[in-house]
Amino acid sequence: MSARSDRPTATTLIKNADTIVAWDTETKTHVYLRNADLVFTGSRISFVGASFDGTAETTIDGGGLMVMPGLVDIHSHPSTEPMNKGLIDELGSAGLYNSSLYEFMPIFRSDAQAKPDCARVAYGEMLLSGVTTVADLSLPYEGWREVAAESGLRVCLAPMFKSASWKTTNGHVVDYDWDEPAGRRDMAAAFALLDDVARHSEGRLSGMVIPAQIDTCSADLLRESFAEAVRRDLPWQTHAAQSVVEFHEMTRRHGKTPIEWLHELGVLSDRSIIGHAIFLDDHASTRWSSDSDLDRLADSGTFVAHCPTVFARRGITLRHLGRYLKRGVRVGIGTDTYPHDMLTEMRLAAYLARTQAVTPRALSTTDLFNAVTTTGATALRLQDIGRLETGCRADLVLVDLDHPMLQPVHDSIRNLLYAGDSRVIRSVYVDGRHVVDRGQVLSYDYPAAATRLREAQQRIVGRATSLDWASRPVETIVPPTYQTRQSH
Repeated sequence: MSARSDRPTATTLIKNADTIVAWDTETKTHVYLRNADLVFTGSRISFVGASFDGTAETTIDGGGLMVMPGLVDIHSHPSTEPMNKGLIDELGSAGLYNSSLYEFMPIFRSDAQAKPDCARVAYGEMLLSGVTTVADLSLPYEGWREVAAESGLRVCLAPMFKSASWKTTNGHVVDYDWDEPAGRRDMAAAFALLDDVARHSEGRLSGMVIPAQIDTCSADLLRESFAEAVRRDLPWQTHAAQSVVEFHEMTRRHGKTPIEWLHELGVLSDRSIIGHAIFLDDHASTRWSSDSDLDRLADSGTFVAHCPTVFARRGITLRHLGRYLKRGVRVGIGTDTYPHDMLTEMRLAAYLARTQAVTPRALSTTDLFNAVTTTGATALRLQDIGRLETGCRADLVLVDLDHPMLQPVHDSIRNLLYAGDSRVIRSVYVDGRHVVDRGQVLSYDYPAAATRLREAQQRIVGRATSLDWASRPVETIVPPTYQTRQSH
């Protein structure tokens, strides 16, 4: 492989690829092209098909490679989640329906000093698993835009704001501290940040409007933020129907389910994303007097951000992905938690859907791959990613089909999802820039960020007891897998 020119108009040819997951404009679907060429010039794809006869500064031998669109992650929290490794894997409040949101996650939250390296670690995990675009849902921190730009990813920055914060003082009741003026100030600051992103997009940064959670935002904050998203033509997202606690809180306040209340506010639409939309009115854990929530999501064109790993750890799952899709709900996938590995997330989404439905026909690989490509792109209102077509952004992934773990290869995407992992990702390109090569992140020093994060976690763990409502030692909150003994 020859060195790629840094000139913005440089042309790269991937010659005679074993398989290209190309876009068919007539059928509006991905198709397999065998022994074909793909060319990108600068940041855009300029040719997909057989026998390119032009010239290129760089030529890559496509033998044994699958070229596929970069994966789109519509819901993630990079600035906090990597901090939780080894800490909250098995934690869920017994008195709060096994959620970890209210009692445990706040005491292990990354601080301002740790957030940039948290994000770098998460971004690195995403890149290595073939993600090229991510919606980064974070509370704003200093240097966020710069860290996102440095990553090499296409990042949709989603600065969260809210009218209230939650807490528990006993492990079984959630209290809300309301400060609506602060919520409005934070919303204004979020829009100022989005203005800054628009001015310094670097071609890869965009924005999203996100009132943080349905139970921490007033009706006015939800409605006004949605109206501003419409005015700016941006996607809008909030967390809703994500816990049994939240479901009961919303029905107590309003006599309506979370999805029903959002529908009444007029914020369900084809620009709206609901993370995670698990606890609908017909879910066994929150059985309500109606069966309308799924219809509300489908009929309004609302997207759902499905993030199975973070909930599966606590015995919780959406019921079930295939059912949502069959009803017409548009569902994308997110890496809400560590590891930020989209291939692992997709595989778990498939297995949970099938076990919930008690049939292997509940969810197809086609459904799953569409969710992380074209559906994810549409959810983020990015019209030129998620597919390999002339004129689209050169966001693409090269998969090593000759890797031993993929053998024998009968169907390239199925082998990747059900037999592969990040080790089979040969290269990743974002906007035509080479950002991953043979397991190495090229855009920044990912291992150094991981080392700094290890040191930061020691600091965070050291203060956890002081933040816990019962002042419990960390060893009590997070019992070790095995007791440590000194060697002699």
